[in-house]
Amino acid sequence: MPETRAVCEALTKTYAVAGGAPVTALQELAADFVAGELTVVAGPSGSGKSTLLRLLACLDRPDGGAVRIDGRDTTRMSSAARRRLRRRRIGYLFQQPSANLIDYLTAREHLLLAARLRGTGAADADRLLDAFGLDGRADHRPAQLSGGEQQRLGVAFAGIGDPALLVCDEPTAQLDHVAGARVIDALRRLATAGGCVVVSSHDPAVVERADRVVRVEHGRAVEAAS
Repeated sequence: MPETRAVCEALTKTYAVAGGAPVTALQELAADFVAGELTVVAGPSGSGKSTLLRLLACLDRPDGGAVRIDGRDTTRMSSAARRRLRRRRIGYLFQQPSANLIDYLTAREHLLLAARLRGTGAADADRLLDAFGLDGRADHRPAQLSGGEQQRLGVAFAGIGDPALLVCDEPTAQLDHVAGARVIDALRRLATAGGCVVVSSHDPAVVERADRVVRVEHGRAVEAAS
């Protein structure tokens, strides 16, 4: 039986709009995400996908409902406890490749930093450099890497040390087809190794490689498909 890593229970989130009526991004949304799967969150623009990802990654708090990571209700945690959980157990990948990286660190230094924060070792960093085809770029800084290499390094940086959850917001949107395919390969590798990977995407190539698709429309999870 796959291990459930993240559970969303009746999530509601509303945003205030200057000079206008509040916008409800999520309405009583329920979904769960398990280890060993690459799950794609799909839906039209404005459906609530990005809001869902930010709540899963403990970057925002819901107005109602709960997000449970490893069985712990993150909505009841203090800000400090949520920061510790993000550092140790949650990886987040932004759409813009350079936004995931630190400009003065080399590729290997990124992974050594992540290994230290997650309590794993240098061998794990070297293993991921090799697995993601970055071993020949280990001494290069982000500005010296292509967009696809930056995003693969971002995946490795966020996914080192077996986090409970890796959340990715449109990870191939800024990449060409070839670079995007290599990023999908990297995400699939983490999922196959037992990671819980949740990706929002409009990219048919990402959806095709998913183990499961959760559709979000009007703030609700309206369909789940394999």
